[in-house]
Amino acid sequence: LPPPAAANLRPGAEQKVVFITARVHPGETPSSFVCQGIIDFLVSHHPIAKVLRDHLVFKIAPMLNPDGVYLGNYRCSLMGFDLNRHWANPSPWAHPTLHGVKELIIDMYNHAKINLEFYIDIHAHSTMMNGFMYGNIFEDEERFQRQAVFPKLLCQNAEDFSYSSTSFNRDAVKAGTGRRFLGGLLNDTSYCYTLEVSFYSYILGGSASAVPYTEEAYMKLGRNVARTFLDYYRLNSLVEGPLAPTPKTR
Repeated sequence: LPPPAAANLRPGAEQKVVFITARVHPGETPSSFVCQGIIDFLVSHHPIAKVLRDHLVFKIAPMLNPDGVYLGNYRCSLMGFDLNRHWANPSPWAHPTLHGVKELIIDMYNHAKINLEFYIDIHAHSTMMNGFMYGNIFEDEERFQRQAVFPKLLCQNAEDFSYSSTSFNRDAVKAGTGRRFLGGLLNDTSYCYTLEVSFYSYILGGSASAVPYTEEAYMKLGRNVARTFLDYYRLNSLVEGPLAPTPKTR
C-alpha cells in the first residue's frame, strides 16, 4: 500500500504554498539547473526534504517558455514576445504558459484554505556574479523588512549567494515581470522574488578570485534554496536525527 498522504495534502487541509517558476527567458540555461536542484532535493529521501513536504506544498513550473527553448531563442517566445513583460494581461493565445500559471495562482489566492506565501522566478544574469535576488518595494516598512528575511537566510546557507547584490526596486521597465505583478496582486503575507544566478562565476566572501559555475554548483544553489525554507519556517526541530549531507543529483 502507498504511504498515507501528508496532513497538508488531505482534502480540506490548510496549505502553505511555495510557487516556483523558471526559464521564462530561454537563453538563461542556469535557471534550469537551479530549478533541477530544487526539484531533486524536494523529492529525495533527505530528512529535511521530508519535513518540507509534510509542512509545505511546492508548485513548480520548470519551463515557462518551452517554444523559445526549442527554437534556441535567447529571450523571446515563438511569437517574439518577452514573456516576462506580459504578466499583467497575458493572452491565452499569445502567452499560454503565463496565462495558465497566472490563472492557477489567482485560483489559489482566492481559495480560503490556501496561503500562497512565496513566489520565486528563477533567472540567469549575464553581467553580475554570484546568486542574488530582486524583491519589491512597499510603503509598509514592516512588510519591506520581512521581505528581506528569506534572502538573508539563504545567504547563510549558500556560499555563492550574495545578499549585498540583492536589491529591491519598482522601476517601470520591470512592471510586467512575474515578481512585480504578483507582488502587487498578492496580500502582505506573500513574498515575491526574482532569483538570479550568474552565467559565469561566483566570488566567495573574503576572496578576490572568481569560481566558475558548473552544473553541479547551480544545482547545489537550488538545493540550498529548498533547505532555506526549513529555517524560514523554523522547522529544524522536526528533522529526525543528525542531518545527512545533501545528496548530489549528478
